[in-house]
Amino acid sequence: MDIKQLREKAMRLPLSPGVYIMKNKDGEIIYIGKAKALKNRVSQYFGSDRNHQEKVKRMVSNVWDFDYILCTSEFEALVLECSLIKQHKPKYNILLKDDKGYSYIRVSADQWRKLSFVMQKSDDGAEYLGPYMSAWYAKNAVDEAQKIFMLPSCNKVFPRDCKKGRPCLNYYIKQCCAPCSGKVSLKDYSERVNAAVDFLKKGDSDSIKLMTEKMNAAAENLDFELAAKLRDRINAVKKITEKQKVVAASVEEQDVISLMTEGADACFAVLRFNGGRLYDKEDFVIKDLGENADLSAARAEFLMQYYSIWKNIPPIITLDGVPEDEELILGRLSELRGKKVKFHYPQKGEQQKILEMSKQNAAEKLAQSRGHYGHELSALDELAGLLGLSKPPVFIESYDISNLMGTENVAGMVVFKNGRPYKSSYRRFRIKGFVGQDDYASMHEVLTRRFEEYFKNKDSGDGFGQLPDLILLDGGKGQVAAVRSVLEHFGLDIPLFGMVKDSKHRTRAITDEGHEISITSKRQAFTLVSKLQDEVHRFAIGYHRQARSKKAFSSSLTEIDGIGEERAKALLSYFKTITRIKEADIEELLQVKGMNRPAAESVYNHYRKNG
Repeated sequence: MDIKQLREKAMRLPLSPGVYIMKNKDGEIIYIGKAKALKNRVSQYFGSDRNHQEKVKRMVSNVWDFDYILCTSEFEALVLECSLIKQHKPKYNILLKDDKGYSYIRVSADQWRKLSFVMQKSDDGAEYLGPYMSAWYAKNAVDEAQKIFMLPSCNKVFPRDCKKGRPCLNYYIKQCCAPCSGKVSLKDYSERVNAAVDFLKKGDSDSIKLMTEKMNAAAENLDFELAAKLRDRINAVKKITEKQKVVAASVEEQDVISLMTEGADACFAVLRFNGGRLYDKEDFVIKDLGENADLSAARAEFLMQYYSIWKNIPPIITLDGVPEDEELILGRLSELRGKKVKFHYPQKGEQQKILEMSKQNAAEKLAQSRGHYGHELSALDELAGLLGLSKPPVFIESYDISNLMGTENVAGMVVFKNGRPYKSSYRRFRIKGFVGQDDYASMHEVLTRRFEEYFKNKDSGDGFGQLPDLILLDGGKGQVAAVRSVLEHFGLDIPLFGMVKDSKHRTRAITDEGHEISITSKRQAFTLVSKLQDEVHRFAIGYHRQARSKKAFSSSLTEIDGIGEERAKALLSYFKTITRIKEADIEELLQVKGMNRPAAESVYNHYRKNG
């Protein structure tokens, strides 16, 4: 069917709750959704696509037909939607890979046993500890055991690879006993492996108790060397467990879920707590969610699909934003759990800090998937929260004015993309509308010229043809007011703020026309804004010094008979420096546009007489 036929079919649907099933030309299910009123929801797909996200546009372009199932309530439609999505895994729904299989810790069967993390058991004679439901926990447990008991994590085979090279860095930082050196006996190595297996099987408290008993017995038998080794292992276990307490929470059992976006991509991070301690972490990168995706709808879809895969639903789910259909989803999760589930949206305190940790994990994972750094994305997210932006700003433009007592009045524009300087989009402006010092009028002129260029080049989508997500001016309320009128004149709705400095010329706050927003308590946002303000100041003042230098050179040239402003500029443009003009002969001087022989001889003779 074409779009017109699909819309006609949609308009015949009832105004009842239900689930709609989109299919492609081959009859494959490509999208499943729920609706409170099927007619209203489905017909939206086949009307104007002006407000559709990119993902929706692509999906609709592949729809050949659709089916629907009527339900008695919206809640019933939600349950059916989740069930069908899990069953069919449609291409255009958010897909979560069901990798919740069991994990194991493998203890190899060879003489020099080694520990490793594996996803499946094999019939190879090795000992397998587990199963563990959390792969993250099993991996961390292996890593901790190797560090505590100084066991190798490399791929060397012993005794084959003994004495074939120097020990690696882990030996020198006391994280490996280096059996590769050939100085470790099999007996000592086996004792370490046995102790590590006890630690993995019995946990830290029982392991410490057992090793303490062995240490005391060794001391009584005057085996002080063994007692010292056991003492060091006990201290290592205590050190590891103390680190784990850093992520302990006052809430006994909860999941902490956050969402980070960058461009069209997104990442959900899930931190799972039990007994007040973090025991599992997962990241889900979702490609092509859409530049203007509805984040509340994305949260709702993620929650329902995640907990249809992971059945262990906690009593509290901490979120960084409200999901669409909040009450419906809470009802469904409570039904699945068999007990009441609550959503929590912390604004301060310990829980808010844990939520920030989750957001940093999401930022790092998303940044890695896109080839840059998570701290930059975290800083942008923190800045968006401070300024009340709906999402982190990808493109930030910043402006600064520079002059000396009203002379050589210039401006600099710098652009940060994804939290980094984007130097190909930097621009310089020479103030043309007036003479003298007026920073407000200068800022007004610069932004007017910038957005005039936007309307000339907007079809290109590059350079001036792209609008920023945020404008930050070097200055206070006056500069913001001067530029606000420019945005209103062009009908542009772009977040606009000024960057305020303290008496020592350091970034102190961000301001709009009404009040100041302190950023000193938000470390990552503070660092980003300070870096941006320093960069735009450097760029503007650098251009001002260059302009002053050229004027000084130009003034020295106009002292020569026959050389006016135009010829002076032409000479500097051609030769670049006064030194090269001094060294030029008459024929070279004649190559400059506007120069005649008397003028060239005048310049040549001037520098020969005064050189």
